Amino acid sequence: MSSALNGRRVLVTGASGRIGLVTVQRLNELGAVVTTLSHAEHPDLKADRVLVGDARSEADVADALDGVEFVVHLAALAHPGAGTPYDVYSINVVSTFNVLAQAGELGIKRAVIASSINATGLIFNPHEVRPAYYPLDERTPADIADPYSLSKQNDENTARMAWRRWGIDVVALRFPHTNAADILQAQADGMRDDPAGGLREAWSYLDNRDAAYAIELGLTVPLTGAHTFLLAAGTTNAPYPTESLLDALAPDVPRLRRFIGREVPIDLTAVRTVLGFQAQHELDLPTLEL
Repeated sequence: MSSALNGRRVLVTGASGRIGLVTVQRLNELGAVVTTLSHAEHPDLKADRVLVGDARSEADVADALDGVEFVVHLAALAHPGAGTPYDVYSINVVSTFNVLAQAGELGIKRAVIASSINATGLIFNPHEVRPAYYPLDERTPADIADPYSLSKQNDENTARMAWRRWGIDVVALRFPHTNAADILQAQADGMRDDPAGGLREAWSYLDNRDAAYAIELGLTVPLTGAHTFLLAAGTTNAPYPTESLLDALAPDVPRLRRFIGREVPIDLTAVRTVLGFQAQHELDLPTLEL
């Protein structure tokens, strides 16, 4: 597989996570020379350099960045229940700052970081909240009431600061629920009986393999600056027409356009036009009457 990453050293933090493992596999297939930094060993993790350490540690990150030309930063606690509020916020924000600051100081030119659809604050919000409009986009107003969502907003702020200070181009990918195909199918099966459970995330999802593909594009597509992209599969994980779902569950939320079939109510224009990303692994679901 020919790639601009062939023979280039790439650091992947959080490499033992579900996105990290598939990303490392894809980078290996592209011919990249991969360094990984994870908090624990994993039997399926194969790379040129496999390091165990803490992405908050200046020494561990300095060691991991030796000879690196590209950075993929995925290390994080992935939801608000993954630790105490202090741990979730501090681990996520400090590790992102540490990795981007050191990479910027070294003159590394490109990084991709994992942000989240949760940067809007909608999904884990303890209040009854709705988005300002559909489709969701990168400008959707945020309503933050949990430490994880706050950490993702501030990771994006860190990306902008790092680019402005050191000139490192950063792509922040706002992942929706991202998982292996069998887990996504099981989630979709649940949406048949309880589609209201997917409302706050706009019934969005992404296959791990598509996440790795988006990361590849984030590393290789020519661009400058700090960019944030929402991404998702083009269809929902609920077996009902999107218009019917919105009519039933969010009739009071304005729609900026209509949605065809099971089209996901997220504006994917930016990630498609700037990165050229389109999900290649979508759920094969029937379209039923709600």
